[in-house]
Formats: sequence, structure tokens, C-alpha cells
Amino acid sequence: MKKLLVLGAGTAGTMVVNKMRRILDPDEWMISVVDQEETHYYQPGFLFIPFGIYGKRDVIRSRREYIVPGVEMIMAGIDAIQPDQDKVRLKDGRVLSYDLLVIATGARVDPSETEGLMDVGWRRDIFDFYTPDGSLALARKLRTWEGGRLVVNVAEMPIKCPVAPLEFLFLADHFFHKRNMRHKVELVYVTPLDGAFTSPRASVLLGDILGRKDIEVVTEFNIGSVDFDSRLIRSWDEREEGYDLLVSIPVNKGSGVIQRSDMGDELDFVPTDPHTLLSKEHDNIFVVGDATDLPSSKAGSVAHFQVDVLQENILRWIDGLGLLPEFDGHANCFIESGFGKGILIDFNYEMEPLPGKFPLPGAGPFSLLEETRMNHWGKMMFRWVYWNMLLPGAELPLEAQMSMAGKRR
Repeated sequence: MKKLLVLGAGTAGTMVVNKMRRILDPDEWMISVVDQEETHYYQPGFLFIPFGIYGKRDVIRSRREYIVPGVEMIMAGIDAIQPDQDKVRLKDGRVLSYDLLVIATGARVDPSETEGLMDVGWRRDIFDFYTPDGSLALARKLRTWEGGRLVVNVAEMPIKCPVAPLEFLFLADHFFHKRNMRHKVELVYVTPLDGAFTSPRASVLLGDILGRKDIEVVTEFNIGSVDFDSRLIRSWDEREEGYDLLVSIPVNKGSGVIQRSDMGDELDFVPTDPHTLLSKEHDNIFVVGDATDLPSSKAGSVAHFQVDVLQENILRWIDGLGLLPEFDGHANCFIESGFGKGILIDFNYEMEPLPGKFPLPGAGPFSLLEETRMNHWGKMMFRWVYWNMLLPGAELPLEAQMSMAGKRR
């Protein structure tokens, strides 16, 4: 019997095994997935925890609950991949062999990469919200914080969900207005980018919203260190920004297993063909989700579109056929903008976000590059879609490739 081995049971890995188990003959292919964590986190929900919109129970489920019958679930840490031997070594000493490997080990935040970030101020006046513990600690802080200069800083790109820092600021603006203390809070966005977002057109729209909400934007700031005693962050070119409360999006890196296996780039992301999702260095390894080094967004919607392409390429690989170069970097993202409104963007490698209607041309119900209440509800409904459709591998009425239908140039 041949073996399909998937490393990581997060969003991408779970979708891969669930879809492939329905497709591959169980008498011919054994499918296994490895992960050391029993808990599956709905990571987009971390954004809402600091503001009391979600609690911990809203963002956690059992991993096993979402793996379909017929998939072997191996709960263990991964020590290293041995691609020259088609083996994976686990931390408990076991060695797994494979015919075909899918790396879906995701991304992680590494605050230790920034000097001073994890010193005495960590989880005291310096917080993150990209982890469950960080978002819960920040929620506790905000309940009693009396105001001052709140700085949101992105340490380095790429990051998971590139719009999340902006969403945090929009929700913070709403949160402090509701508490009748917005006049006591100075909101500042400090980013290494030259604007609010990577895409010029979306950057203009998002920058305008930041301006209307009186949120200061500091661009091209590449953080070098944190001085907790002086409450300052310093860039490599010696610029300084003061803070009373620092919300950090630390350096995002690939899994430690990629580093230990010497298979990644300088940030431990795996070099991946941008269109077929095959590893650039190994012809029986695919890479999916946040583990790739692709210039597409690291987000759940992107993982969904990638898996739709990947399942066909796995079948073609098995049959000895050429792989289809069909992943176009498609990303689709609801951006929560506060006060019950949201924005929707839809783009890919080549095409920046455009205005229009989505998914039905002329009918929507969602509006692209517009701030609407319907887009807010799309954002809030996505949690149900995630647990009930996306993870189980159900077919969604969205094409993997970006469509121009309904868009206006």
C-alpha cells in the first residue's frame, strides 16, 4: 500500500486529508496526518478576543473532530524531514515513510527575533494577538487600561493575514469610542511597508479609513529593538516611536521542523512552485498553506484555493501526468472596519483588488473595495463556514482561480 503523509493538521493540512480521503482508493493509499497539538484554533478569531467580541471557547475545537474516518491521526512532534530517504523522524523516535509528502506545517510568530521585545515588558505593556495566550492577555489589559499612546507595530513582512493589524486598529477605535475614552487614546500604526497595505489601490482606501478614524501611520519603519525602560521602539535607521501600550506583530517564520530539516529559506518557509505547489527541490513533496514561501497572502482563504488546485495535482502526480500550473495566488479577505461595517478584497498574483460585486456579478451580495454592513456580516459568518464547510472539505461555490466577473477596472 502506498502512503500519503501530511505534516500539520491546521487549516491547510486538515482540508488536504479530508478531500484526498474521499478521492483516493483506501485499498491503495494510506493517508496519515501528523500534529502535536490536540486543539485546532480558528486563528482569525484571535483578532476579536481583545475586544470581548469572542472568547476562548469561540476559537477552539478538537483536531480529531475534523479529521474524516479513514485518516490515520498521529499525535506527535516532528523532529525532522529526511527527503533524500522519503522519511519523517518524529520526536518520540518513530520514523514514518512516505511515497508522497504534503508539508502543511504553517507559520509561527517569533518575538525573540526582535531585541528587547520579550524583556520585562512582555505581556505587561507589550502584547501580541496572533496567539491565543497573547490575545487573552491583551483582553485583560484593555479592560483596565486608562489610555495613552497605543502603537501597533509590524516587525517584518510576510505575516499571517496581512490586514489583521489594520483590523485591530479599526476595532480598537470602535472599542474606545464605546467606552467613551477615544479622546484619551492615540492610535498609531507603525509598518515596514510604504503604505497601509501591499496593494496600491487597497492601500489608498485603507489609508483613507485610517485617516478618517484619526489613526496615525508611520511607514518604512523596520524595527531593530525595543527599549522598555524608555517605552520606545527603534528602527535600524535609528528612528524612534514612543508607546504606552505596544501591540506587536512579531516576525513570522515557518515551522522549526523546516529549519531542522534544512529545507527552508531565511525565515524557514519552503521554496515552492508558485503555480503547481510542488517543492522546488523535491519531486514528491508538495507544500501548502502558510508553510510556503509564495508571495500570496498567508490566510485561510488562500489555503482553500491552494487545496483545490493541489488535489488535482496529487491525482496527476499519482498517474504520472504533468502538473497543472493553476494556482494564481488568489486571495479573498473580509476586513473588519468597526462600527458594524467591513470591506472585501479579492485579488491574486497579477491583479490588485478592484471594485465591484462578489460573488455574483451585479448582485453581490458583497461589495468589493467598499465599506458596508453586509461585508461585516460576511466576516462574522465566516466562522460558521470555517468550522462547518471549509475544514470538512466541502465544496464551496468559489473558483480556485480569481474571476473578473463583477469587477470594474
